[in-house]
Amino acid sequence: MSKLPDIASISEIHTGKDPYLDAWFLHFMIENNIEHLVNPRVNASPEQLRFMVDLEEDQVFAPCTDWMFDNLLKSTMTRELRKEYTNTWRRLVILIHAFSGEPFIRKKILSLCKHLFKKALHSPFMIPSRLLKRMLDIFLSQNALQDPYLSRKKDYNQKALEFMNKPVFFRFISSCPDSTMGCEKIQDLRWELDLLELKRFFCISTWSDIWEQEDFNPDSSLVQKELSTQWEGFETVMTSLFGPDNMHSYKILYLPNSAGGIMFDLKIINTLIRLGHKVVLALKEGFYFEYPTLWDVDSDSVLARALREARLVQESQISKKNFLKKQRENRLLIISDGTRERMNLYRTSITFARAWKESDLVIAKGNGNFRRLINNSHLFTRDILAFYRDSRGEVHFQFKKRSSRVRKFIEAEILQKAEEIKKSMLSARLKGQRVFFYSAIIGSIPGQTKVAIKVINHFVNYLRERMDQTFIVNPAEHFEHGMDGDDLMYMWEMVQRSGLIDVWWFQSVNDIEKSFELMGKKVPPIWAGKDATYSTGCTKEMHIALEVQKKYPEMQIIGPSPEKFFRRREYGVGKFFDANIEREPFVAANYEIY
Repeated sequence: MSKLPDIASISEIHTGKDPYLDAWFLHFMIENNIEHLVNPRVNASPEQLRFMVDLEEDQVFAPCTDWMFDNLLKSTMTRELRKEYTNTWRRLVILIHAFSGEPFIRKKILSLCKHLFKKALHSPFMIPSRLLKRMLDIFLSQNALQDPYLSRKKDYNQKALEFMNKPVFFRFISSCPDSTMGCEKIQDLRWELDLLELKRFFCISTWSDIWEQEDFNPDSSLVQKELSTQWEGFETVMTSLFGPDNMHSYKILYLPNSAGGIMFDLKIINTLIRLGHKVVLALKEGFYFEYPTLWDVDSDSVLARALREARLVQESQISKKNFLKKQRENRLLIISDGTRERMNLYRTSITFARAWKESDLVIAKGNGNFRRLINNSHLFTRDILAFYRDSRGEVHFQFKKRSSRVRKFIEAEILQKAEEIKKSMLSARLKGQRVFFYSAIIGSIPGQTKVAIKVINHFVNYLRERMDQTFIVNPAEHFEHGMDGDDLMYMWEMVQRSGLIDVWWFQSVNDIEKSFELMGKKVPPIWAGKDATYSTGCTKEMHIALEVQKKYPEMQIIGPSPEKFFRRREYGVGKFFDANIEREPFVAANYEIY
């Protein structure tokens, strides 16, 4: 095998430079079952991934630490990697022995998982957490279990609640600092107290002895030790984000990591809400040890009471429009991240990706989240504040600023752009002009976006020269760098439903042929036979057009017949280009790809 290059970090890797490295990485993606093209039903598309990670067109992303990726890239079993695999195996074996009732089933599961484990040791391509996920699926399905830790998690939450009712909790949270009057203005004093409260809640939310030990009742010296612990950078980071000089109201995505601890996470969340911010709490889709799941709320009365003011969002593919509506109406939303494993952005749901994209800040708790988000050299699209308590009891707190290349279009900016377009349409109408809206392929053909814009512009200019007293809205003229498919569809829907369109023109095959003729070129094979029905964005727009026509019957629709559009799905998340036509999947009997 050809020697692979030395890589200092995951973020250095770009495809198209080294064929051997490209082949290795594709094999790595397939072995870990995170390659979108191989399994698009469960793996995030590149566009969805870019909601969360700042990636160049040819840049790769691996859902692990740089350290882990470097060890896997060596394709040999290093001592450090063997330790990770061994810890994974030990964790699984303890689970199997604790929750596999029948000896026959237990032996079968152990034997089957041992085959997978030996294969991973022999050829180390799998991330240990992905190997664990695969073996957990086997364990759960063979035992017909949904969540073997459900009773344990309920017990943890109950213990956390009981601790909150003890005097020691009041002493920990409410005791006054030595001095609170060293401030120049009352706003500073108020923030100092809020900061102190937040720090104490952050601290206590990681103190697992509270919910793991029976009748935990720390003495005064232990409480004082926790109170006096200094976290490097905590005050500076929190003040820059939430302090009195920052009047910005944040949208926050909060990632918890354990039952018990979530009861104190909710104290942090309630404090942030009191300070004027909005929070989305992302729980696991299903069993992953002590992590709270979306369905714990149904079975755990303690957790349900603690979340009684929250709004549960169960859709896994919620649209941007509906998500923003729910967020406007609720201070606290609960969603699933779509996974049953350690944080893996390839496996997260569309709803989670949209929640990330619409947030200003991600607060990630626990060592697993810390490793995936902080110890990964990639920069993300949102600021990340991560913290966890290590085995020695030391709390680690770190802030990772979002990529400087990323610009977030807030809802107000998109609304403003939509209003500006609507004003221009209204102005044209008042001048007696007819308003045309042109829906066309922009990115439905991968790698052809620039060509598509030229095709649209040439045809729209041709129409403008031929038609008198006509105002044509050309979407290609209103694109702004940084806006993705979600932003554009959200903006255009507001324009399209305004009732200001007289003629809604959908691009036809003849339109495209005329455009290439105007450019003095023949139609390339990749464009032959294409029209607006090839675009899932245009498909969504045809649905909107028919709804608008019912409200405004005088509006005319020109182009391919509606029936030709409806073979396509909802437009892909963040995509300018098409999601494939649905086909019936091939599913082997009683077999599910993990």
